[in-house]
Amino acid sequence: MKIIVTHASPDWDAITSTWLLKKYLSGWQEAEVRFVPAGNRLSGQPDPRDTKHKGENPIEKIGEDDVIHVDTGMLPLDHHQVQDVNVSAASLVWDYVREQIAHAGHLTPEHDEAVSRVVKIVVDTDHFKEVYWPDAAADRYEFGFLGILEGLKFIKPGRDLEFLEFGILCLNALTAQFENRIWAEREIKEKGIKFDTRFGPGIGFETINDTVLKLSQKMGYVVVVRKDPRKGYIRIKTLPSTEKVKGADLTLAYEQLRKIDPDATWFLHISKKMLLNGSPKNPKMRPTKLSLKEIIKVVERV
Repeated sequence: MKIIVTHASPDWDAITSTWLLKKYLSGWQEAEVRFVPAGNRLSGQPDPRDTKHKGENPIEKIGEDDVIHVDTGMLPLDHHQVQDVNVSAASLVWDYVREQIAHAGHLTPEHDEAVSRVVKIVVDTDHFKEVYWPDAAADRYEFGFLGILEGLKFIKPGRDLEFLEFGILCLNALTAQFENRIWAEREIKEKGIKFDTRFGPGIGFETINDTVLKLSQKMGYVVVVRKDPRKGYIRIKTLPSTEKVKGADLTLAYEQLRKIDPDATWFLHISKKMLLNGSPKNPKMRPTKLSLKEIIKVVERV
């Protein structure tokens, strides 16, 4: 049997370490996970003199079982004997797993970067660096994975396996989102068509990746246009209005596009900040025949 050992009431470092082993280490997908008091090993408390294991094989043979300890036990994949705020159990496990994957050649550069970004955030939060995030005390951070896990522990105390299963679901989703983000970053840099509007800078894309819309806005583009090359649908979004940012009003663009292509279905959101032509939420909408460049010309003029 293969067994992964980590500490009770697992935090994101312990959960991420376990996820990395189960997801990426060949033969460990069905490994059983056991929880011990923090700092302990499967066999109990470690001898305080027995704490130098850097570079050793983390897989131990205990009886008939193959065992890996993570984030506990002062073994190779525990970081509590290391005074380095850039290291945690998750980073140690990822370094180890990447080395094993490299031999098999099963890791794409995009996926490697996505997981590495996830692990970097886990390392930072394991050393409490979230206290230095911008506006760190803001309520919005409670919607993040740190706040949600803590909330689960309040309403379901002691259910370590449930915390692990929830964490694994989140980590798989986060990795997929980071892959989308990395793809979007590349498209913004290499394929974005930049233009000017009276409201501020704009950028347009022909891509199936919807992440470019929000990411472009976060990067300071006031107007973002995306055309889906498969279905021909168009999405135009502008920054939401705040006390400091007025944002664009897409009413004139809506009126002009309806005149130019009246057969298409155009929907202007009540906020006047989002103009849609086609949506998976409404499959009856008719896509426009206009090209991305023709759409951009309209947005530039209004």
